[in-house]
Amino acid sequence: MPVKTFRPLTPSTRYITVQDYRGVTKKRPEPGLVTIRKKTGGRNHYGRITARGIGGGHKQKIRTVDFRRNKHGVEAKVIALEYDPCRSARLALLEYADGERRYILAPNGLQVGARLTSGPQVPAELGNALPLSAVPVGLPIHNIELVPGRGGQMVRSAGGAATLMSRDEGYALIRLPSGEIRKVKEICYATIGQVGNLEWENVVLGKAGRSRHRGKRPINRGVVRNPVDHPNGGGAGKSKSGGGWQQPTSPWGLLAKGYRTRPKKKQSNRFIVVRRDGRPMKLK
Repeated sequence: MPVKTFRPLTPSTRYITVQDYRGVTKKRPEPGLVTIRKKTGGRNHYGRITARGIGGGHKQKIRTVDFRRNKHGVEAKVIALEYDPCRSARLALLEYADGERRYILAPNGLQVGARLTSGPQVPAELGNALPLSAVPVGLPIHNIELVPGRGGQMVRSAGGAATLMSRDEGYALIRLPSGEIRKVKEICYATIGQVGNLEWENVVLGKAGRSRHRGKRPINRGVVRNPVDHPNGGGAGKSKSGGGWQQPTSPWGLLAKGYRTRPKKKQSNRFIVVRRDGRPMKLK
């Protein structure tokens, strides 16, 4: 679905683009599958700010999404496609043969009235969930499990799709959207297809108010502060802390660019075959 643009009658509408909601068929969420999202303002249980730039925003309701797809062998019908304020992807509301309703991530091309199932014996069709051992090589998949039975944890944002490359010794090799190639156990489940709402990446906020609606507050840059307030502050005029080169950091001195945050001895490193930059993973 394309994004909508506007005539530049005001400074904000010159650049602003919004999503086209023609694919959404249901305006109100399912009553039994939502909870109110509590606002924290970036504060912990002591009332101290631990995440800056958070506050305000529109009231939101969290949809309970079924990432496990553990209702095996029971056919479900897609009765609605819905908008979710807490994620970029669209949701599909399923109604199973026994009357139960659940939300799942809506794959690209899924239509109202489609029939979906999950289990080891189901066909590899759009929206069906099945173990990686039953997925044909080369198909796009999403909502991939890392631990069997825990539910999908990878490839869940709008437009995301991974590719099953091969299988060997109980593991499946999957190329993720980042370019990383990772080993996942064959018994882990995944859903066939690409996550929908592909035009999400083309949306331009266009004005500060749309960020405030999302609960994001503005933050001053470090270089415009005083040296007592930030390591990058100070200097006559616009300079990098006294006129010399300095690495951009957080207010507490943590490097902002080029600092690797992944532990070198992380246990899951052994499952990474090729890193995002294309280099093979070296285990230490």
